[in-house]
Amino acid sequence: MRPLEVPGILYDSSGMHRAAILALYCAVLAAQDTPVPAPGNFLVAKRALGDPNFIQTVILVVQYSKESAMGLVINDPSDIPMAKLFSGIKGSKDSAGVLYFGGPVQRSGAQALLRSKTKPADARHVFEDVYVTGSSTLLEKTIESGAKPDTFRIYLGYSGWGPGQLDREIEAGAWHVVKGDAGSVFDPNPGSIWERMIRRAQVRYAGTFPR
Repeated sequence: MRPLEVPGILYDSSGMHRAAILALYCAVLAAQDTPVPAPGNFLVAKRALGDPNFIQTVILVVQYSKESAMGLVINDPSDIPMAKLFSGIKGSKDSAGVLYFGGPVQRSGAQALLRSKTKPADARHVFEDVYVTGSSTLLEKTIESGAKPDTFRIYLGYSGWGPGQLDREIEAGAWHVVKGDAGSVFDPNPGSIWERMIRRAQVRYAGTFPR
């Protein structure tokens, strides 16, 4: 609907003040920006997020309920070769990947994300063909099989939230919630993922705003 312009004030043809329309759409937009962070969604740190643990991070949600939530940071690779942690495993010396920091919680432990057409034993489905596992048996088996970084990555630590904590952070404006995709999880250029996800979120907002 084309607005009728009056000097100093904008109205639409129904006489409703333009500011009221904008306020209504902003409210709708805010509601769309706080979906449930289900497994398979990305949490993209907003530019204003000041927590040093999560500045410019993209987190894949792997578990979510009202009681707790868990995710893995997908864009924080370390300089530690995977072979260093699993040096005693056959084939580890040929592993091309590095370890990733999955979050600030329990960095002495390791978990992995892997892509598979069928559900591996001791793994939990996240979304699409992506699974998460903390099974040492499955990690060793996958390394021995010669899995590459485009289908298999290991994370030290994880990101965790208590009852209702993540929901409150989203409502407070700490995170964009963006639909995930397997290609981004295993992206060969993790350093640029955050900027691309921020642009994706901005394009989504622009697409829902009235023109």
